[in-house]
Amino acid sequence: MTIRPIRELGDPVLRTPADPVRAFDRELAALVRDLVETVGRPGRAGLAAPQIGVGARVFSYNVDGVIGHVVNPTLTELSEETQDGDEGCLSVPGLWAPTVRAAHAVVEGFDVHGEPVRVEGSGLMARCLQHEVDHLDGKVFLDRLTGEARKTALRALRDR
Repeated sequence: MTIRPIRELGDPVLRTPADPVRAFDRELAALVRDLVETVGRPGRAGLAAPQIGVGARVFSYNVDGVIGHVVNPTLTELSEETQDGDEGCLSVPGLWAPTVRAAHAVVEGFDVHGEPVRVEGSGLMARCLQHEVDHLDGKVFLDRLTGEARKTALRALRDR
């Protein structure tokens, strides 16, 4: 297992939609081990494969002591009720901004062995699931910002 370096905003891998996983093999198992090990560091809630430079549809999560991963995830349910709280990203270090997300989310996909999995949650888990699927679609949380929050965040990035 290896703790992998995090790619930061500006790296093209973060803006490229990830490819579906087709082979549930040793290479995937090694990637999942690295994702889980890397997300296990303090202060980390989720990590998508593109954030470590791998263009595969896989992410890991570490929310409230629950650690896991999902291969080829699909957001299958989002509540109409929303949450609006500060969100940050390992790939945009030091920047937090109020980001609207669904209050409850469900992701379905597969585990490292190709078995179906379903992960659901509210609050931070819902935010994490949506955030990581965005990464797999080539988006970062800044893309979700609007109005003054977006202007403030982009100004902060420019002034770095």
